Amino acid sequence: QVQLVESGGGLVQAGGSLRLSCAASGRTFSDYSMGWFRQAPGKEREFVAAISPTSIIKLYADSVKGRFAISRDNAENTVYLQMNSLKPEDTAVYYCARTGMAATRNVGSYGYWGQGTQVTVSS
Repeated sequence: QVQLVESGGGLVQAGGSLRLSCAASGRTFSDYSMGWFRQAPGKEREFVAAISPTSIIKLYADSVKGRFAISRDNAENTVYLQMNSLKPEDTAVYYCARTGMAATRNVGSYGYWGQGTQVTVSS
């Protein structure tokens, strides 16, 4: 059974930074593309970033491009989301997820999800 566990969320002032981590169980982490999504209260879950197994392909939502960076360490079975220049509209629960397909923005393509970590950005 695949387990994804996010950490690193918290409360930060606008303009600040946070680094989210997602630790994955299993020995085949390096075979899969990973993604980060977020969900704010009353809103649908939305794509944030995705990364291919070898990190060659990285995708970003327009709203975070230039501020967020996704990376992974296959030796540590971990994917990261570095978030800089945070804005109040970035406030949400952030989820990592695994897909058996190529890196994609499509939330429906991800079959395994973590429990989420709360990010709150104050103005």
